[in-house]
Amino acid sequence: MIDFLANHIDGVLGLSLWALAGVTFALVQVSMASTTLYLHRDQAHRSIDLHPAVRHFFRLWTWLTSGMNTREWVAVHRKHHAHCERADDPHSPVVYGLKKIVLEGAEAYRAETCKAETLDKYGRGCPDDWVERQLYRYGFIGIYTTLFIDVLLFGALGITVFAIQMLAMPVFAAGVINGFGHAIGYRNFETDDAATNLTPIAVIIGGEELHNNHHAFPTSARFSMRRGEFDIGWLWIRMLSAVGLCRVIRVAPEPNFAPKPRPVDIETLRAVLQNRMHVLRDYSRRVTLPVLQMERRARSGDVLLRSAKNLLARWPGKLDDAARERLTRILATSPVLHTVHEYRRQLMAIWQQANVSNERLVADLHDWCVRAEQSGVAVLEEFSAQLRGYVPQPVAVPV
Repeated sequence: MIDFLANHIDGVLGLSLWALAGVTFALVQVSMASTTLYLHRDQAHRSIDLHPAVRHFFRLWTWLTSGMNTREWVAVHRKHHAHCERADDPHSPVVYGLKKIVLEGAEAYRAETCKAETLDKYGRGCPDDWVERQLYRYGFIGIYTTLFIDVLLFGALGITVFAIQMLAMPVFAAGVINGFGHAIGYRNFETDDAATNLTPIAVIIGGEELHNNHHAFPTSARFSMRRGEFDIGWLWIRMLSAVGLCRVIRVAPEPNFAPKPRPVDIETLRAVLQNRMHVLRDYSRRVTLPVLQMERRARSGDVLLRSAKNLLARWPGKLDDAARERLTRILATSPVLHTVHEYRRQLMAIWQQANVSNERLVADLHDWCVRAEQSGVAVLEEFSAQLRGYVPQPVAVPV
């Protein structure tokens, strides 16, 4: 190796610094594609079905550039969703602190992969063939193979290329997504966790920065949800699908409405349940915020209402004691805000019920609409009429 470096300082390819920088960026992008398309969307959530050849290429690439095997990554990620931001979440900045996850996220991941119960419970359905058992289980072989190839092709600077490849997933996946993606950014949907979107860095981390969208619709193959959001992973999916190398299984639903309000029935219920994240977002936009704005105009200068927007829209279980106390004070001073906030809670309770028959849920939704339309709050009455117009649509789309 030393003799080779001395005689081939620029490697077999002899690339210029700018060319080497471009190649390094491209190699990292392949690693990001391997993570978001293969590990995440294909294996962990089954939202796409990659062609076997593409699937094994990404599987090989993941092993070469990180030493990881599929089952470990999938198991840890599924456990994250199952226990998001609770004690058993493997890498929650809410539980462990942002600094620890950003700086030591890779260590947290490796610690979780050592737990047999995690792999057994959450790693089902992952590859378990001869290659996986006899070769990919040895991560160090993949890593040293990549080091050899990088030095062979790029010479002494191949060591730098190798270091960047090895750091890509720990920095972007473990640090940025698992850390900042649960701490800063904006939210399209009020999920029961702190996941956020981190645009505009989509071209760097494969669309994974749209983390709030993903937590709202975990089994969706497309992460972008509104104008201005760009999911480069979805672009790759469309390109692969166009040549028969990928099949989209499901994407997030989009609200679909009948031409006019309908009686509440099982189809209405199914559509509301299917679109509950959209329903909750629209309730904040069409009911809560207009009422809050009206109250602010009527009570100009009231400091109690300054932070009311986030408190009224936040998932109830994510408010700390101080926030709950402030929200209670706000609602106590405004009967109309108390009314719309209570109706929001009751609407959420409908789809959070367990072991309840569809007939009961239909009756509960019908009763909610009737009471909302008799509430005397104009925006609430209008929202109820819109809710009656929801009709189902297929989740999966052909691509």
